[in-house]
Amino acid sequence: MTAAAIPAPVPRAITRSPLTRFSLMLVACLCAAEVGGSQQPPTVPDTTARADSLAGDSTARAQGNGGAATKAAPAASKAGAPASKGSAASRTGAPATKAAAPARPKPVWPVKGPDPRPGSILPDKRIVAYYGNPLSKRMGILGEVPPDEMLRRLNREVTAWSRADTATPVVPALHLIAVVAQGSAGRDGMYRARMADTLIQRVYGWAQQAGAIMFLDIQVGKSTLQAELPRLESWLARPDVHLAIDPEFSMKRGGLPGKRIGTYDAADINYAIDFLAQIVDKYRLPPKVFVVHRFTRPMVTNANRIKLDPRVQIVMHMDGWGAPHLKRDSYEAYVYAEPVQFTGFKLFYKNDTKRGHPLMKPADVLALFPKPLYIQYQ
Repeated sequence: MTAAAIPAPVPRAITRSPLTRFSLMLVACLCAAEVGGSQQPPTVPDTTARADSLAGDSTARAQGNGGAATKAAPAASKAGAPASKGSAASRTGAPATKAAAPARPKPVWPVKGPDPRPGSILPDKRIVAYYGNPLSKRMGILGEVPPDEMLRRLNREVTAWSRADTATPVVPALHLIAVVAQGSAGRDGMYRARMADTLIQRVYGWAQQAGAIMFLDIQVGKSTLQAELPRLESWLARPDVHLAIDPEFSMKRGGLPGKRIGTYDAADINYAIDFLAQIVDKYRLPPKVFVVHRFTRPMVTNANRIKLDPRVQIVMHMDGWGAPHLKRDSYEAYVYAEPVQFTGFKLFYKNDTKRGHPLMKPADVLALFPKPLYIQYQ
């Protein structure tokens, strides 16, 4: 098959608040032959370029779901939190002109949820995943290097995590973007490209070779989960294939992928939970792991209404990039502060380090509270 050249990344401007450090670039897929329903090489929003910041959120710190605190609330002064949002008088020590808002309940960890079913991966194991798409070297490590080298690198990371936390066995994973948001509308106007079964099978074969599980990641564009998930049922019916969704590229409120950050509501996430639960029952499977990406507050609305189901293990995954202190702040603001069930954390080989910052080591990530049980490298 003939490969199309990758054009230079095209920056997409994003309106930013003072707290935002967000950029997004577009790249082209290497090959159209393995993109289902497409005759031209699609443009692909480059998810390596998402920012690690308290983006799109002037309050900078989320409130918890209620109950007694198990950890002190993040310091308001770190990122322009509510304590610094008052009048100029209140910031300079002059008498306040109005009463302060009542304190919000602090987050409670661990989340009280259903007991793990037999065959559950979480919480007794940790998943370490490589993310990307074989059709693009710009979307993550999974497609950046040849498969054999990629699997060797994954094995090294698995070993490092096993040594860093000897009490928690590590499960390797390949995380494939199976529906890729597009910068152009496509034939049906949905701004997404569905990867062909041949491509999914290729990555699944790599996962089997490595003794790994696989995740299918969905970027719906202007489509919906209701339209995209059913066509993947045959893959999700396999016990070692799990699901992830990316609110960044869900343009349900308008706009185009790469030009604004999208969103999911708890109702959308609950649809996916119900879909996976039905698959678990239908095919008599162990619970599915379900990853939801998040690096701003508006990306997930009504998080406290996400329902827990013993057939589905939900991971809220902080996937922003940047300096370690920014990554920690985002984790606290959008994952710790709005408990759902389990947590994840993303590490970018290039974007985390391109401004001279060090890549966080397993020990650094394990210092977070709660300790993430899903680790993704891009």
